[in-house]
Amino acid sequence: MRQRFTPRDRTAGWRIMKRRHFLALGSAALAAAQDKSAAPLKAVVIGHTGRGDYGHGLDRIFSNRPGIELVALADADEAGRKKMAEALKVPRQYADYREMLEKEKPALVSVAMRQADQHRDIILAALKAGAHVYAEKPVTRSPAESDELIAAAEAGKLRVGVAHTMRQTKFIRRLRDAVKQEGLIGDLVEMRAYGKQDARAGGEDLMVLGSHLMDLLRMFAGDPLWCSARVLSGGKDITRADARRVKDDVGPVAGDEVFAQYAFPNGVNATFTSANRLRETTGHWGIELHGSKGVARINCDIDPNVFLRRTTAWTKAGRADTWAPFDPDAVKAPEVHKEDPVTDWLSAIRENREPECSLRNGAWAVEMVCAVYASALNGSRAGFPLKERKHPLEG
Repeated sequence: MRQRFTPRDRTAGWRIMKRRHFLALGSAALAAAQDKSAAPLKAVVIGHTGRGDYGHGLDRIFSNRPGIELVALADADEAGRKKMAEALKVPRQYADYREMLEKEKPALVSVAMRQADQHRDIILAALKAGAHVYAEKPVTRSPAESDELIAAAEAGKLRVGVAHTMRQTKFIRRLRDAVKQEGLIGDLVEMRAYGKQDARAGGEDLMVLGSHLMDLLRMFAGDPLWCSARVLSGGKDITRADARRVKDDVGPVAGDEVFAQYAFPNGVNATFTSANRLRETTGHWGIELHGSKGVARINCDIDPNVFLRRTTAWTKAGRADTWAPFDPDAVKAPEVHKEDPVTDWLSAIRENREPECSLRNGAWAVEMVCAVYASALNGSRAGFPLKERKHPLEG
């Protein structure tokens, strides 16, 4: 029997996930590494309250961090701009982020709005201004946009962090070590990812929440080889005419049901499913990792986030499955470095390395999503890297 969770579990999990980015932690580690004799690093925030909030706390990632001074905020919405400037106690505010970048010349930029339709232009402008960037996910809408940003970041030797923060949590990283290094579930054979499958089921779920899952699939199995997918809208296979835009503009989406298969190295296969009518039977959005000796389940919106399945043999009475919370302290692998995603990004800047939640990882998640549409529209496998770098729904 599948482990079920109560509404109380869901509520508690939602509170935890709202804080899942740990954006205000780790200041002590940063303070220890910061040269106290140096001038504070200038930081700015870019958002657009006229189109919704600033994303999952990305307006506050510079708060209470020694060695960093938040000097300005850009927001095209006047009322929202004033309100946010007061809340953040920021000295200067701008309607145009381009003017802010030119005048303030920041070292650090938070691209905080949820809508990805502006991400490419804003991040590119920040990189050209010589700033390191931390951005809300999805980082772009297409592989073509990702390619531009990667090239600009590499040219300027700048670091871009992307808020696919689940890979940075203790439970997920210790599970990765247990699966890869300790043989917790034997040989990894198959991964089954399920979207949230709520009112956004299908194409919107695929990009908004599914991009987190794509990032985790790669974390456990490496870079995918190909994707084969079917996307339905009203029970029919989609065409480009089914493309639509959604409130959190993440680029074109299509379909109300998605089923995708990914092939990974070493014979590992994975699936992604998003269909509203499956929500009650698949449970919480997350990933099941099936190995030769056991199964682990990542639940993305409850605490604890990981469960292990212990299965008894089949009998005439059926089969009893027992799920137990994963104990990360039982893993023999070294203790996970305790840095939240933003602190890790700041450390990566100092250490001249890629952050754990990197632009390249974020770009891969976008490409895996676009591969679903490429396969569904063409009726064939889509190999990686995708040959066509534009979004498949845009033709």
